Amino acid sequence: MTEIENLLRADLRGQSPYGAPQLDVPVQLNTNENAFAIPEDVAAVVAEFIGRELRGLNRYPDRDAVALRTDLAAYLGHGLTADHVWAANGSNEILQQLLQAFGGPGRTVLGFMPSYSMHPLLARGTGTAFIDGGREDDYTLSPAYVRAAIEEHDPDLVFLVSPNNPTGTALDAEVIDAAYEAARGLVVIDEAYAEFARDPGSTALGRLAGRKRLVVTRTLSKAFAFAGARVGYLAADPELVEKLLLVRLPYHLSSITQAAARGALACTAQLQAEVDELKHQRDRIVKSLRAKGLPVADSDANFVLVGGFKDAAVVWRAILDQGVLIRDVGLPGRLRITAGTEEETTALLDAFDAVLTDRPELFEESK
Repeated sequence: MTEIENLLRADLRGQSPYGAPQLDVPVQLNTNENAFAIPEDVAAVVAEFIGRELRGLNRYPDRDAVALRTDLAAYLGHGLTADHVWAANGSNEILQQLLQAFGGPGRTVLGFMPSYSMHPLLARGTGTAFIDGGREDDYTLSPAYVRAAIEEHDPDLVFLVSPNNPTGTALDAEVIDAAYEAARGLVVIDEAYAEFARDPGSTALGRLAGRKRLVVTRTLSKAFAFAGARVGYLAADPELVEKLLLVRLPYHLSSITQAAARGALACTAQLQAEVDELKHQRDRIVKSLRAKGLPVADSDANFVLVGGFKDAAVVWRAILDQGVLIRDVGLPGRLRITAGTEEETTALLDAFDAVLTDRPELFEESK
């Protein structure tokens, strides 16, 4: 053990940081980014919003981001106001703040893995014990399963992801209701990919009224093609939002970030067209890979989970050799694929055709 590692917190020793392979290949479909660059007309609007702030950068930003929160509330609808919304540097910071305020040493958070891999890392970083409730054999969650896990572990927070990463599956409303009824603490619904859902009404936003312990987290990274801007947010009861001010860093969202996000929100209609195209390409991947005999889960996200591989890591490498980077998420026999542009999707499907033809021994016989 090195001198520095000896000084490190014991629960962090030997751990690895979050990350995904970043390789220089023609087609990168591994990190669930929006495949489309910001359109020129949207970029012009964002630049205009930013330009208004430039001469005032000698001053600190609005530490409560009231204007941005007002715009986010208007975007979300459901009768929400700025008081119901909080924003931070990506949804990861939102989740971290929830754990800082309502988790911590001696407290627990229950998640259902496989799911977003940052959840246990964020828990560890805040000193919150993470409990993995697992999933049913087909990776789904039923109301009875979730209720039983909550009753068994009695957590201080519950994390549910809809659509789930890496499976792409959305939660039934009955699952959310069962979790809220069974839990005594916060129930957090991570909706990072909500705008890609096949049923737009499947969001948990409509269930916030009267449920003071329910939280819905979102991001601009995916649907708004704003991953580089780092803007996440939540919707919850105003009292809960107020408590998060106890743990937020001062001036945690720069004036530039707030302005850029407001510009993007002003262009929601333009960006929705790109969301619709990504949903089309996602469905194209599902249909095409199923036609090739591969099992693919129904997806409400901008990615799909495909199986039927004897060794996922070997297939991942074979697809990479075709110039297409996808994601090995560690699930036996399965790989995750981000929806791309029409050209990227064609390259992906061509890569699978080539590997299926040249190396059929890599695939299950039931394909």
